[in-house]
Amino acid sequence: MTVYGLTGKTGAGKSTVAAFLKEKGFYIIDGDVIARHITDKGKPALKALSDYFGEDIIRADGTLDRRLLASRAFASPVNTDMLNCITHPIITEEFEQEIKKAEAEGYDKAVIDAAALLESECKKLCSQIIVVFAPEEMRLKRILSRDGITEGEAKRRMSAQKSDEYYFSQADIIVKSFPPHNIEEQLESILDERKPQLEIKGNYD
Repeated sequence: MTVYGLTGKTGAGKSTVAAFLKEKGFYIIDGDVIARHITDKGKPALKALSDYFGEDIIRADGTLDRRLLASRAFASPVNTDMLNCITHPIITEEFEQEIKKAEAEGYDKAVIDAAALLESECKKLCSQIIVVFAPEEMRLKRILSRDGITEGEAKRRMSAQKSDEYYFSQADIIVKSFPPHNIEEQLESILDERKPQLEIKGNYD
């Protein structure tokens, strides 16, 4: 089983790349789905999050107010780090179970799609890291269209992440997810099993 890590800054276009790889026969492990699962009503992670970020992040019906949590978690680097410290160990365990499931179902290639992949232990599960990149202005437009939040909230989320250079330095493959770049051409090395999987880096314009 070859496991690829798929990450990038918010709004970069990870979901587009993940959907493309799924069509090509990769088993996709969605970090957002797992993150939601571990913070479902009654889950241990929910209690740990409320202890740090405030009991009011849990609604009267016992579910997580994700927007309120996000507003606090991305308010400072310290808070973002704490969010990761609480959730990442549990998420990594879930990823490991998903990899076993993929193997049992006969897949030979899997993708861990996770925004905070580079800061987590699950990075060690990956043989190569794919970083998806798009310019800041384009990412902002995508976030506003996708999440229905204010521009201020979107910019706070964006500023809570590390620099482009940090992502580039961790990447084996960089995918530019904006016109006129072609996703398939950029992922040719992992789609064509006859070709060696070398680092693919270049300029990011």
